[in-house]
Amino acid sequence: MKLVSAALLALVLAAGLACAQQGGKQDGSAEDAENLPHLNEVMAQQQMRHIKLWFAGNAGNWPLADYELDQLKDGFDDVAKLLGDDIAQQHVGAAISQLEKAIASKDREAFASAFDQLSTGCNACHGTLDHAFIVIQRPALAPYGDQNFSTPR
Repeated sequence: MKLVSAALLALVLAAGLACAQQGGKQDGSAEDAENLPHLNEVMAQQQMRHIKLWFAGNAGNWPLADYELDQLKDGFDDVAKLLGDDIAQQHVGAAISQLEKAIASKDREAFASAFDQLSTGCNACHGTLDHAFIVIQRPALAPYGDQNFSTPR
C-alpha cells in the first residue's frame, strides 16, 4: 500500500516538475500551447486535484476544497489550450458550478452530489476522446498520507 502511494506521489511530483520547467506566461497563442506540458501530464495533475478535492470536501475543509477546485479549473483551461477546444468545459462546466455553490454554502451533501457529477463529466469527456477506458470515481483511500484534510483549527 505504501509503495503504491509512493509511486503515485512520485508520478505527480514528476508531472509537476515538468510543468514547472515549462515556465513562461501563457496567453492562448500557438507558441504558448507549445510551452504547455503534454495532455497526459495535465491529466495526471487533474487526477491528483480530483482526489484532494474529494478528501477536502468530504472532511468539510472548505478553504482547501475551494483551492483544489480552482486548481482543477486552471487545469481544464490548460486542457482547452492543448485540445484547441472547450470539450472539457462542455462536460464538466455544470458540475464545477455546482461544486462552487456547494463549497460556498458548506453543504456536504450537495458537494458529494456535484463531485459525482464532475466524475461523470470526466468519464463522458474521456469517452468522447476515445479514452473510455479511463474511468474516474470517488477515491477510496487518500494516497497523501502526509496531508491532513480535516478543517484547520
